[in-house]
Amino acid sequence: MSIVVTGATGHLGRHVVEQLLEKVPAEQITAVVRTPEKAAGFAAKGVKIAVADYNSPETFGKVFAAGDKVLLISGNEFDKGRPAQHQVVIDAAKAANVALLAYTSAPGSLTAALADDHRATEEALLASGVTYSLLRNGWYNENYTENLAPALEHGAVVQAAGDGRVSSASRADYAAAAVAVLTGEGHENTTYELGGDEPWGFAEYAAELSKQTGKEIAYNAVSAEAYAGILTGVGLPAPLAAILAGVDASIEKGELVVTSGDLSRLTGRPATPIAESIAVALKG
Repeated sequence: MSIVVTGATGHLGRHVVEQLLEKVPAEQITAVVRTPEKAAGFAAKGVKIAVADYNSPETFGKVFAAGDKVLLISGNEFDKGRPAQHQVVIDAAKAANVALLAYTSAPGSLTAALADDHRATEEALLASGVTYSLLRNGWYNENYTENLAPALEHGAVVQAAGDGRVSSASRADYAAAAVAVLTGEGHENTTYELGGDEPWGFAEYAAELSKQTGKEIAYNAVSAEAYAGILTGVGLPAPLAAILAGVDASIEKGELVVTSGDLSRLTGRPATPIAESIAVALKG
């Protein structure tokens, strides 16, 4: 039996593999990657490396074995048809008769276009008959704290979320939840709504940035259209800018507030507050 992690050298995947190494022997972990050089550190620790690509179904032919527990981390190629990419993994998992296929999805309350690929993948997974666990990850703290430079430079946090609030948590938190499902018992055919313990708004976020930096940073709420324009202005492709503006519109409607408590229950500890992630980012 192996625990197989797709997208293992991505932002979330790295956290998952590192945390798995604390729980199970390295030889029980398989990291699925497109570029093996990026996984050299894991290989050096004894993790098995499998080279496969969501865009090449044949590469997944021998990645899984009967009894494996698999984490399908959603792809990040928004322009490549993610449900079809994910279907490749679902089909391979079914053919191999894996014990569990966990999928990193989006909150069930999210109606933004970003959620469409996730809903389609969930439907495909349920239709496949494979034993599943849906990890409906909320927003990541790092979506904001990894790009503090513009806010610090211009003295403003610019979003199109109005007074909406977000139940975010750190990538490490969501990874810990995935590890709990992959290494624990009783997670067959489950759905977890995952998010931070304390929702926050962008005015609070700007105030926390001000407090930690000693600079005056305001929250500048703009329209979704204006926000999409700002994002394309700094080089984001228009389709991705529209997706992110759509997420902000959902935040304004309260769709990224998660009240289930599933995340801290699965991990056995409180979720990482946004203030802590800001502090880590500022030190880095």
